[in-house]
Formats: sequence, structure tokens, C-alpha cells
Amino acid sequence: MTDLIKLDRRDFVSLGLFAGGGLVLGTYRRRGAHRGAVEWQPSPFLRVASDGSVTIWMARADMGQGVRTALPMIVAEELEADWSRVRIVQGDAHPTRYGRQMTVGSTSVRRGAWMPLRQAGAAAREMLVTAAAARWGVPVDGCRAERGAVRHAASGRTLGYGALAEAAAALAVPAEPRLKTPAEFRLVGTRVPQVDLAAKVTGAAGFGMDVRQPGLRYATVVRCPVFGGAVRGFDAAAAKAVPGVREVIAIPSGVAVVADHTWAAFRGARALEIEWDTGGFGLSSGELSLEFARRMEREGAVARDEGGAPAALDRAATKITSTYDAPFLAHATMEPMNCTAHVRADRCEIWAPTQNPQGAQSLAARITGLPVEKVTVHLTYLGCGWGRRGAIEYVEDAVETSKRVGGPVQVVWTREEDMRHDNYRPRARCRFEAGLDAGGRVTAVRARVVATPIGGRDAGVDRNGVDGIANPLYRFPSFFVDNHPVVTKVPIGYWRSVGPSYNGFFLESFIDELAHAAGKDPLALRRELLGDHARARRVLDLAAERAGWSDPAVAGVGRGIALVEDKDSIVAQVAEVSVDGGRIRVRRVVCAADCGQVIHPGIVEAQMAGALTAGLAAALGEEITLENGRVQQGNFHDYPLLRMSQAPRVEVYLVGSHEDPGSAGEPGLPPIAPAVGNAIFALTGTRLRRLPLRLPE
Repeated sequence: MTDLIKLDRRDFVSLGLFAGGGLVLGTYRRRGAHRGAVEWQPSPFLRVASDGSVTIWMARADMGQGVRTALPMIVAEELEADWSRVRIVQGDAHPTRYGRQMTVGSTSVRRGAWMPLRQAGAAAREMLVTAAAARWGVPVDGCRAERGAVRHAASGRTLGYGALAEAAAALAVPAEPRLKTPAEFRLVGTRVPQVDLAAKVTGAAGFGMDVRQPGLRYATVVRCPVFGGAVRGFDAAAAKAVPGVREVIAIPSGVAVVADHTWAAFRGARALEIEWDTGGFGLSSGELSLEFARRMEREGAVARDEGGAPAALDRAATKITSTYDAPFLAHATMEPMNCTAHVRADRCEIWAPTQNPQGAQSLAARITGLPVEKVTVHLTYLGCGWGRRGAIEYVEDAVETSKRVGGPVQVVWTREEDMRHDNYRPRARCRFEAGLDAGGRVTAVRARVVATPIGGRDAGVDRNGVDGIANPLYRFPSFFVDNHPVVTKVPIGYWRSVGPSYNGFFLESFIDELAHAAGKDPLALRRELLGDHARARRVLDLAAERAGWSDPAVAGVGRGIALVEDKDSIVAQVAEVSVDGGRIRVRRVVCAADCGQVIHPGIVEAQMAGALTAGLAAALGEEITLENGRVQQGNFHDYPLLRMSQAPRVEVYLVGSHEDPGSAGEPGLPPIAPAVGNAIFALTGTRLRRLPLRLPE
């Protein structure tokens, strides 16, 4: 990777900014040091050099979702670039150049980049075509861009982009460039080789923990095991006696042990004697459960109210009531939290696997007192993100430690520190009440959600907490949802898919209960409740068809189905489940998805498979519990991820669509838990209403 080219004030014309959902496209040109070469950069994402090569900057974090391929594909498509001559560069953090660089909520392609990047590529294409037409003295409409060149059909003349770069840079930027129609796409929607796949497979890709700098020290930080606690005092003698340990220092978050290598730092941390001020926080899971139960009996803030659900419930011929629970979850990312920082008197340099590079830059500026432009944040690959790396405590640890040590330091959290000081997925509970008429039709649904909130609220409602219930695909004649946010000192954060990750389980399990009470096939009831939602019906029908839903189930195997909309994508899954010696075994999962316009089918299929696998791990075993203000789990022996022996056969089918792109990395997760739970009910007659799913002994 190369750095961003430096701008000379005399070369600068204007630099396009991608902010607030829009793109102001400007150009500058810079004459190179060798043989008068000219580089034309019509936007902060795109540069065309005089040799015809195209450089595309990536401003988002890659944590396995394939954006280093997908985002450049969007620009290259509209530019009509020769993909074999496209080069990808990871952009460092910048306060304004790339707009918002936060990589969360599946917004890298969805909403954040699709239209702005298309416009950047299309504007550059039109400028190149205009430059070629002017050179030839022919009408613009007689010229076309194709694979890195402009061609004049009538004369057969061709000019490469490199030969046109300087002339194009002098032109006015088109305000509304013509975008391609889907029928004209030649890159978008294809399976081009991913640009970084070889590097990831061979180990050449640079993750946060791979960073090495001259004179680098290694550190880990010990935090108070009770949320909200702090260091009262510590004895570093035993830690300093560990070979390789260099320093033990207090920093705002705890105690940092600095050593010659990570293993020495970890050993030194275990040897520390620390006296903690716990702050009096002593919450346990059982107490929180009782508080949830109390809240469940009181009216909450109204999230949705239409059709007079309470009165409709009173008139119902049959009433069904069920309560569902989901626990706190850790992110348990493959790569533990880590960051490398080097604080100097006049500048600070950071290498971080973060979803929030601009936040890391601002944080470091505050800690060091340096201007933000003196803080460089290099964005490495992320060994999983899932929202966890949107928070930046580990960056703070590295900057604070480097500031005190006076040299470069790589901070790596132990797995136990990582799991016990996470920003957890909310704990949640939902009670449903529904009414059926004499013909088995759903007349009313009422839901109350109690959950630990992530952030802001709207009229008292935690919108993340009710996401996936208050906005269902289904059309209920009357529908009421209220909400109780329960605030504790337990840190809560965004976890893959966020609200739908648990609310999808709640609602889709309850839809199955309604089907059973009404004596209807679960697929048939869903189709009935979808009404005229043709897009959702197509997804549901495709999953059912590919799974052979209408065929008799194999003996000893139960089938369950679930349908969820999340972040502008619709996903249906059918799970085939057996029970062996009391253990749940998921044998096969069929996944159908409509994610709108697909940029790279292979990436989307991989994301769907990865998301449902992550959701299956949470469905079958993951759970964070508290005892006296402390997280009880610490590593994979008591927080089990999915093992290879538990992995099912997965089939992914994409519905063709030209809707704007939706999420690919998150919506594959919410349907798997209810699909498995519904399959268990179909097989055993036992309805499991709490995650993780466990059969009674």
C-alpha cells in the first residue's frame, strides 16, 4: 500500500468531499517528478495516472466483509476502468477528506457509498470522454468509454485514459453525470477475484497484531473486574520479577504491564497484586432477571400503536401469550482488542484495527494535546469487528501507555480481559399477546420489550431495542409495541445485527406459535401475514422451495422456517435439525436473500453463510452472565463458539434485484435462531423460548 499523494498548493484546484450523504466533486492535477507524468485525482477516492493506471482509495474498514473489493468495483464500474489496471489503497483516517469513515450498521455499501461512488466514477468517465471528443474534434455522443479507454466509433480511434488525464483535469465537473443502467453493468454483479484474497490466505495481509515498529514494546492492561471500579493501589514487585517485564504503570483505565514481548506482559499481568475500588456495583444475572420481570408488568414507552390492539385482544376467540429471553453476548472477535501507538513530542502515529478511525484520531489528539492533523491513524485489517471495534478503549490504552513509556507500544488485551470488558449485546425479554378469530386468522398482536439500551432514545423508546419487532414485514390488523429500557453499569454496544439479532428470534418463534394455535402450516401463515409484500414473499418462497418444504420430512429430522428484514435486506432460512442424545444438531440450512443490487455475489454468499454461522453459535451456546458485578465467562472453554463438528451444510440463494443495495453482513444472522427453535418444536413438540437453546434434561 502507498500513502495518499501529497498536495502541492499550486497543483490544488479543489478536492471533492463525500459528506452528509452527498458528493461535491472537484479535481486537481499534479505533475510527477519523472518525465512530466501527470496524475489526475477527480475525487478523494479516485486517481487516474498518465500511464493509464487507476488508483482507488478505500476509506472503510475491512473486517472480512470484502469492502476492499466491493467498493472499488462500484467506482470502476461507472468509470469504465480496466479492472486489471486498478490499484486499491487503504486510506488513513482524515477528519473530512472521505466523509464519515465509521464502519458500522452495514453502511459501507448500503447508504454510505453506493450513489456517491457511482457519481464519482461517472463524473470522471464523462470528463475523459469530453476530453477525447475535444482532441478529435468530434461530437461527444459519438464517443464512448470502454475498459480504460475512449473510443470513437465512426473513425475507430482510441485514446487510453492516461493520455487524456491532463486534459480531463482542466474540465468542469459535470453536476449530474449519467449513471449506468443495470443492463450496462459489466463489473457490478460479477465474481471478479477479490483483490486481497491471496494476501489473506497466505498470511501477508496486515492485521493489528502484525504491526512491528523499531524499538517496539508490548503491553497489556489489567482493568477492574467489576464494572465501574478503579485501581486503589497495586504492588508491582512480582510482575517486575517476570523476565522481560520492563515497566508497570498506572493509566486511566487500569494498570499497564510493558514488556519485551506479549507473553511476558501477560505473565506479568497475572503476577500483579492490585487493590480495587469496586464502587459498590454488585449486580448479578438473577437480580437483573427479577427487574426485567417487574418491568414486564408495567406499561412502557409506546413504540407502535395502530388498530386498537388491546380492544381487539379482548374480542379474540383465542388468545396466545408467550415470553422470550435473550442473554448478554460478548463479541469474542478472533483478534483480541489491540493497538500500536507511538507518541512523540510533535506527532502521534497509530496502527489500529478499528471500525472508528476518525474517533481514534480525535481521541489521540485529546490525550496528547496535539492538533488532530498531527495524529496519523493507519487502518489495518480487522480480525472481526461486529461493532465491537467501533468503541476505542484499546486505542486509548495504547496512546496513554506510549505517552508514558516514550516510545512505540503495542497493547494487546488478553482473551479474558477482552471478554470481561466488552460492550455487550443487550440482554432482552419480550412478552407477546395475540388474538385469533374463530377462523384462525390473526386479529391482534401486542408486544412488550424490556432490554438494556445501547444509546439514545426516541420519546423514551430504545429504537435499537425494538428494532425487528416494532417494524415487522407482517401486516397485523392491530398492533401495539411498548418498551422498557433498563440501564445498568454493564457496558452495552452494537453486536452484529443489533436489535434483530434477538428480536428476530422472539417474533419469528412467536409466529410459529400462532401457526400451531391456528392449525396452519408455518409457511402458509407467513405468506398470509405478508399480504401484498411481493419482495418478501419471493424470498420466503425461494427458501421453502430450495429446502423442499412441501416434501415429507426425513424421519428424525425437524424443519423450521424464519423470515427477517434487517437493514434493507430480506432473508429467509430453513433449518433441518435432529436431536442426538439430547444434543441439538443442525444438519442443513437453506438461506434465501434479497439484498438489493448485489455488487459481488461471492462476497454476499460468504457473508450470509458467516452471519448464520455466527448466529448459530449464539443460538446453541453463547451466554454472558454476571455475579456480583463481574462477568463469569472468560474464554472459549466457558463461552463456546461453534465447532467444526457442529457446522451444518449451508446453501445460499440470492434473489435477483435492482433495488438499492441492502446489508450483506448482518441480516443473515437473525433468522437462524428461530429457524432452529421452530425445527426443534416441529421435531419434539417442545417450544424453546430462551437463548441459548437447550432441551430440558
